Amino acid sequence: MDREGLYQIIVERTPSRNLINHMLAVEAIMRGLAVHFHEDVEKWGLAGLVHDIDYAETKDKPNMHSIVGSEQLHLMGVSEDICYAVRVHNALHGLPRKSMMDKALYAADPLSGLIVACALIQPEKKLAPIDTDFVMVRFKEKRFAAGASRDQMLACQEMGLDLYKFVAIGLISMKEIAAEIGL
Repeated sequence: MDREGLYQIIVERTPSRNLINHMLAVEAIMRGLAVHFHEDVEKWGLAGLVHDIDYAETKDKPNMHSIVGSEQLHLMGVSEDICYAVRVHNALHGLPRKSMMDKALYAADPLSGLIVACALIQPEKKLAPIDTDFVMVRFKEKRFAAGASRDQMLACQEMGLDLYKFVAIGLISMKEIAAEIGL
């Protein structure tokens, strides 16, 4: 299935525009990371786009989140490496992150939330005025965007990236789609 087909399924299944925007943000970060690592940009982007495909139905069952989604994606004919990356992005399962794509998705998921929170505290509620240093200061404030796991973001080191470079790639990538996600 191609990106447009998967995007339509996500829109149909996801009642929250904020969740759709989150998936688009993670897609953008994954695409930016793929460019950085000279990986398959389309494949990595798809992994980011679909990573929370099951969230609307599993939000009250966190132990099922990503398991259900990876099974749904498998039935849709999505490649096994994307299905596995989706499965392992949920830290509750403790599954091994084998590929660079697995590691990237695991770390990118919470980064999008931190960056969005940084935008929302700006008077303009936009990404444009934010720079990497601003996000790094907020990263250190454990109570700021507390749901964005710092440990998961620090897993960027599994890819050989320091946190600053990882945040910079994520922020630049999200700025590229700022209008689409309302930021």
